[in-house]
Amino acid sequence: MKWIGALFIIFSTTWLGFYFAGRLSERTKELRAWKLALQSLEAEVMYSQLPLQEASRRIAKQLNGQIQIFLIGFANQLETSALSAKEAWKHSLQEYAKKVSIKDSDIQVLLQFGETIGMHDKISQQKQIILALKHLEREEQEAIDSQSSYERMSKMLGVLSGILIVILLI
Repeated sequence: MKWIGALFIIFSTTWLGFYFAGRLSERTKELRAWKLALQSLEAEVMYSQLPLQEASRRIAKQLNGQIQIFLIGFANQLETSALSAKEAWKHSLQEYAKKVSIKDSDIQVLLQFGETIGMHDKISQQKQIILALKHLEREEQEAIDSQSSYERMSKMLGVLSGILIVILLI
């Protein structure tokens, strides 16, 4: 019976270590998806000249995961509510942030971009997108560095902490 408990403890702490390691890699993937979405938005703004909700829907079809849900929700809010693009972006981003592994600094970059969305001409909007992309690249590099530093450590820490707990209990 003790061995079953010991294995359960080791399994649980190992799972936690791998869970936290997965969140690190998830953040990197989310930031890459955001960069792709903003690059697509730039193309839509500059060349197709679609309304913002249509551009968001078109970009959402190209992506998957939570960012797709974000873009569809953003487009729906623009169509069905009296919210401005800035307010719809902020509201959708708050809902999105609850479901993903990105940090507050990443959210701040996206909120800052949302302050200007739909408020300028094509050239100014393109400059705002490029600025947001630069900030996201910096955040992505920080996420990659963090992932390379802490991913293996969190996995090993999960396993080793489980072994330590078992040793202390036996």
